[in-house]
Amino acid sequence: MSSSIDWPQEARRLLHVELARKDIGYKELSRALETVCGIDIDPKALSNKVGRGTFSFAFFLQCMKVLGVKNVSLLD
Repeated sequence: MSSSIDWPQEARRLLHVELARKDIGYKELSRALETVCGIDIDPKALSNKVGRGTFSFAFFLQCMKVLGVKNVSLLD
């Protein structure tokens, strides 16, 4: 595996792909995170966090959970 991978960019890409597949925006994701996981985050702050790719793996898993994603494909 290459060490030149930009991991925050890859995490951001994976989350964006799943949001697009589900046709869900940050407002809806924000509501779902609050309802399912108890995470209260403003849609704008959520957009910034995802845009930077500065989120934990636990947060990524919570997003996948509320999006109903069962499998994630990583880079080749």
